[in-house]
Amino acid sequence: MVSDQINHYISSLIKSRNPLLTEMEEYARIHDVPIMDIISMEAMLQILSLAGTTKVLEIGTAIGYSAMRMAERLPDCEIVSVERDKTRYEIAKEYVSMSDLEKRITLIHGDALETIDQIKALHSFDCLFIDAAKGQYKRFFELYSPLVEKGGLIISDNVLFKGIVASEGKVAKGLRTMVVNLRSYNEMLMSNEQYDTTFYPIGDGIAISKKK
Repeated sequence: MVSDQINHYISSLIKSRNPLLTEMEEYARIHDVPIMDIISMEAMLQILSLAGTTKVLEIGTAIGYSAMRMAERLPDCEIVSVERDKTRYEIAKEYVSMSDLEKRITLIHGDALETIDQIKALHSFDCLFIDAAKGQYKRFFELYSPLVEKGGLIISDNVLFKGIVASEGKVAKGLRTMVVNLRSYNEMLMSNEQYDTTFYPIGDGIAISKKK
């Protein structure tokens, strides 16, 4: 993983966000809401911009921060985002309503393992962004990767989980199942012949998979 010193330096170079996004970052910090770290977010936004992404399916809305960052950076992009936690979903709705991005962000309340039929009705996507329950990544991939268009991207956040996934040391009991599942997911990505995958050791680890 990249050192804290390098992360701090890169973070210091990133432009300030607008006041609403800064407020969301502070809310997430105070309330321990897991939003994407700033360096990983900037990297993902650059990749989506270069890819000309126009329709994203996000699994894991949290408070709507990633969805709003994507909509702001990509003016021609629509985002559909699924969140199972009712409280976070309502907070996301409030934040989105306070922005000028509401027409391009669709929020869905529900468990992504159960909303497949609802999302299928919205047709295909050119990016699937997975940032939800770490132990369910493989299931999310199985359910929603068929909705990704040829040449589209699947972006998986937290695939190294604080470096623990790559560690050869003993894993704490409460994390073992999740770590085993993430390792299995990462191996599946690399062996899947329908995708070209690259791992980036920034933030909590990102996997970028392009559909052939």
